Amino acid sequence: MKRHGWIWRVWLGLLLGLALAGTALAAEPIKIGVLGPMAFTQGEGHWNGASMAAEEINAAGGVKVGGVNRPIELVKVDTNEFLSIPDATNAAEMAISRHKVDFLVGGFRTEAVLVMQDIAMDAKKVFIGCGAAHPELCTRVTKDYDRYKYWFRLTPINSTYLGKVDFILLGTVAAIMKQTLGLEKLKVAIIAEKASWADPIVKAAETMLPEKMGMEVVGTWRPSPVAKDCTAELSAIQRAGAHIVFTTFSSSVGLTFAKQWGELKVPAAAVGINVESQKSGFWEATSGKGEYTLTVNTYARVKITDKTIPFYDKYLKLYKEAPNYTSGTYDALYILKEAVEKAGTTDSDKVVAQIEKHDGIGTAGREVFDKSHDITWAPGYVTSIGSQWQDGQMVCVWPINWEGVTYEGAVPYKLPPWVVEHWKK
Repeated sequence: MKRHGWIWRVWLGLLLGLALAGTALAAEPIKIGVLGPMAFTQGEGHWNGASMAAEEINAAGGVKVGGVNRPIELVKVDTNEFLSIPDATNAAEMAISRHKVDFLVGGFRTEAVLVMQDIAMDAKKVFIGCGAAHPELCTRVTKDYDRYKYWFRLTPINSTYLGKVDFILLGTVAAIMKQTLGLEKLKVAIIAEKASWADPIVKAAETMLPEKMGMEVVGTWRPSPVAKDCTAELSAIQRAGAHIVFTTFSSSVGLTFAKQWGELKVPAAAVGINVESQKSGFWEATSGKGEYTLTVNTYARVKITDKTIPFYDKYLKLYKEAPNYTSGTYDALYILKEAVEKAGTTDSDKVVAQIEKHDGIGTAGREVFDKSHDITWAPGYVTSIGSQWQDGQMVCVWPINWEGVTYEGAVPYKLPPWVVEHWKK
């Protein structure tokens, strides 16, 4: 009996091992490559947003595919795209060929993402962009759907829409300056990093400000995205008599500009896009000199949807940093989860069909993709916000009663006191 009992235990052990092996095989992970410049805050946002979503999804049982719960496995892909497009190209190719990822999310610098997009399309890999704004990335979908249908842009809104929000913020500040300071025709300096995504905004500003908004453009400056000194540009802007500086920065130059703008107390309100000012660390990094910087943003601690503040608070607690728009990878993973579960497979063509039908509430608004696979920008959908640094806090100052939209927790914009002092009559 003892001998027979021992045999049975061996058999049971073998059966259990085979069962566990079968389960492990069935629960093969879904591999998602997170593309981004990981040495920079933008790449950190990509990785943090995706990591937070993956942990939540896995803790809840993973992604149910054909009756099997599969975990998400993230692959961290440092593209180094700020400094080298070839590095980004190699990183994307490696993610697909060596790491065998099922999907891709992230990407930041348009010039690099255009190349990485082609690599993903060649491999028929769904790629949800969470960083590059140039319209061409989605125009490609309408021009050659069969090739580019695997691409979707979730964040940010494209350069055209960013420009629209930009001009709304600019118009808001201009109206406040006119009312508060008694100014009539305002002078605007345009400063934008020398990068392709900024080109449409600059071109539009140079035309719209004088022709549509009644403002005088005193000059356009295009520093390097990684410039360490903006004093020459700021001095020229002050000499030109600008009332407003219209900014377009996505890279580290935004930090340089904001710090020196505050140190020099240039008497021109800074309005536009400054991704560095979307960071919690912006205040400390500028030694408080970046106060009153106003930027187009995706997140602040304001109720855009019921998901926004819980997401914001958890992200801040985990990473000691406010989420910027590249952390939209968080929503991207949930969109992929939904699409894969509805498709019942990770097959790219079937997943694309489901993402095209997606209509859901994310952390930054209602998410619906248009025919070009671009995120819809409109009241009631994704709007973006205007955030300003006030008293060491990043607060939402727009939208307030825009097209019927006001987000709970938004506060009024404040002019920098030195600007008021310089121009008041």
